[in-house]
Amino acid sequence: MNDTTDQFTDALRDLLNDQCTLRHVRDIEAGGPASSLWDALESSGFADALLPESQGGAGLSLADAFPLFELCGSFALPVPLAETMVARALLAAADVKPPQGSIALGRLLPQDDRNAVCERVACGRTADWVLAAQADGCVLLPTGSATMSDAVFVLDATLVWNTAAREEALSLPVAFNVRLYQACLAAAQLSGALMAVFDRTLQYANDRNQFGRPIGKFQAIQHQLAVISEHVFAARMAAQIGCRADGWQPDLLRVAVAKARTGEAALEVASLSHSIHGAIGFTEEFDLQLFTRRLHAWRQVGGSESYWHDVLGNALLDARGSLALDLIRTTTDIA
Repeated sequence: MNDTTDQFTDALRDLLNDQCTLRHVRDIEAGGPASSLWDALESSGFADALLPESQGGAGLSLADAFPLFELCGSFALPVPLAETMVARALLAAADVKPPQGSIALGRLLPQDDRNAVCERVACGRTADWVLAAQADGCVLLPTGSATMSDAVFVLDATLVWNTAAREEALSLPVAFNVRLYQACLAAAQLSGALMAVFDRTLQYANDRNQFGRPIGKFQAIQHQLAVISEHVFAARMAAQIGCRADGWQPDLLRVAVAKARTGEAALEVASLSHSIHGAIGFTEEFDLQLFTRRLHAWRQVGGSESYWHDVLGNALLDARGSLALDLIRTTTDIA
């Protein structure tokens, strides 16, 4: 990281330490307003970090912004900051002034005669807008005019707009691979959440005494912690690869590596951390579940590891005329 990135990262960490405690996260998950948190983020300029300086942004690349995306995961941020950063960059590139407010990413289902539908929008309940991909470009839709229904994760929602709301929305003839961006950002946020789970599990193992000593002194627990650490740090390296880009547009194969590896880690780390914590880790009052629920939810955003394994496998088949090692080197090079 360069000095500028360090300054942005430190500033966002300080803001989230103040404005996004786990108490704030619980309140928002329980249906409380997210406006105060979002206003603090927006007024600090983080939502425009990927915009060029000529348009009021910081001109960060995707690689520069990786630590910011990661912090969104490590604080269990309940608003779509990372998605808003990318959505505003895409809108600005299309010569459209981005709106105020947070922007989630979605995909419009094939329309019937009455409605426009986005299923399982991540942070759909706390976003002000949805930038939704469709066959001929994308459309920016306000969540305030949508009907919401529950999705699996508490902050996600399926959104339905009627014909009038759909016709009033801003449509852009811009190609937008929503799954690619969703997977890239989810991998980075998974990296942060995985590290948060590891830190809490390691602390618990050192604090929890059984048979006269911390459970972290037992070889079986030490083995589980070692496996967790292997997954966490491998996933972080993969997530960094996924954000490796000169600008703000990710590379397909690098994102495939990132999402596949972080998705694998999410399953293993969630399972092992709950095993070490015992029954307490599942309880609503305990903080661990705030992060492990996100591991399971974000693993599905943009496609699970099986989807991205297929992407990588097809790329290897397409490159059958050259060495597989060359493709691996090109995809995973972060120098």
